[in-house]
Amino acid sequence: MERLQKVIAQAGITSRRKAETMITEGKVKVNGQVVRELGVKVNPNKDEIEVEGVPIDKEEPVYYLMYKPQGVISSVKDEKGRKVVTDFLEIEQRVFPIGRLDYDTSGLILLTNDGEFANQLMHPKFKIDKVYVAKVKGIPARESLKKLQHGVVLEDGKTAPAKVKLVSMDKKKQTAIVQLTIHEGRNRQVRRMFEAIGHPVMKLKREQYSFLNLRSMNPGDVRPLKPIEVKHLRELAVTKPS
Repeated sequence: MERLQKVIAQAGITSRRKAETMITEGKVKVNGQVVRELGVKVNPNKDEIEVEGVPIDKEEPVYYLMYKPQGVISSVKDEKGRKVVTDFLEIEQRVFPIGRLDYDTSGLILLTNDGEFANQLMHPKFKIDKVYVAKVKGIPARESLKKLQHGVVLEDGKTAPAKVKLVSMDKKKQTAIVQLTIHEGRNRQVRRMFEAIGHPVMKLKREQYSFLNLRSMNPGDVRPLKPIEVKHLRELAVTKPS
């Protein structure tokens, strides 16, 4: 017997946290009866579970790494009909992205149907590094880069300390390439951080997620994560200090 919200998450419907909300809102049925209590336990192999009227099928968990191209939505559908990350996968399982990359941002994103796994990786207490490379307007001074390193104040609070490296500069075009490593995941955070120091982002790419990178991949490429990679990510999400 397992908690209802855990079974829903493992079926790839949503994260455990969102599953709890759906239960309390009366959107989940077990054996035809609406369940609103979070403590309910079910047998995923025997009990019939419906989420918003749709029966759930417990799928085999799958894990993918994608090189998201610029101009693609980090979602499973888009009301405006734009391309989404799941358009690049031809698989039977219903997968969803772990976290988000902006429409205009390219780079590494993970997809899975394992809601529990996704929830672990996205939890703010597990400080998983993400490495971004940004092309910015102007050439940031050393003091500006130090501000990024120590944290800058945004409208939703001060950012955590970051690792910053000036990769290159073009004095003629007045642009620079800067590598930024953060572990937070606020909305459009990297772009807002550079705006805060007066150097708007012209182009942005996430090159690394923890130990994973985009080596030998092109925009639009997708590959399954190796079992050892999934194991390592699980270990990071469980053991990394808060």
